[in-house]
Amino acid sequence: MDSARGKPAPAKPVRAEPAPDKPALKRVLLGKIVGLFGVDGWVKVESYTEPRARIFKYLPWYLKTAAGETEIASVQGRAHGKGLVAALPQVEDRDAALAWMGAEIWVPRSALPRAKRGEYYWIDLEGLDVVTADGVAFGKVSHLFATGANDVLVVRDGGRERMIPFVLKQFVKEVDLESGRITVDWDPDF
Repeated sequence: MDSARGKPAPAKPVRAEPAPDKPALKRVLLGKIVGLFGVDGWVKVESYTEPRARIFKYLPWYLKTAAGETEIASVQGRAHGKGLVAALPQVEDRDAALAWMGAEIWVPRSALPRAKRGEYYWIDLEGLDVVTADGVAFGKVSHLFATGANDVLVVRDGGRERMIPFVLKQFVKEVDLESGRITVDWDPDF
């Protein structure tokens, strides 16, 4: 399942960053405002969630633009054709909606549902220590990416980078979120 799509094991990359007022509060990028719809201030939304319309269930939204960030507590949205459209509070005409073009849609990590047993959100894996079963430290998870066949952990330690397939039981032996560690079966020289 996947973090970008509202369920664990993302098929799209996700960025996470702390809220400015609460450094420990992580946020997840779930979409973007990509166009205008009509004359009443509605916007077109690109959603990274699956199903796409699930983006409207995760609140509040933090709309991030070059000018700053705005919290949106509620959003009215729906499917329209092959895409999604949304009405933002206090955005009542096309000119007001234009100000939100390109805005990224972030939500608190806590807004996402709990992952099922054995499934993980990418955001929860980022920053974890990676070690072998023999205790050889590889570094920390920088990020993950999807290949179609499986997801891949990108582990960095200084100047060294390793890419380890995120295949449970075969290469990833244990994920311990509480202790902040992933144990892998991977050759340290590879």
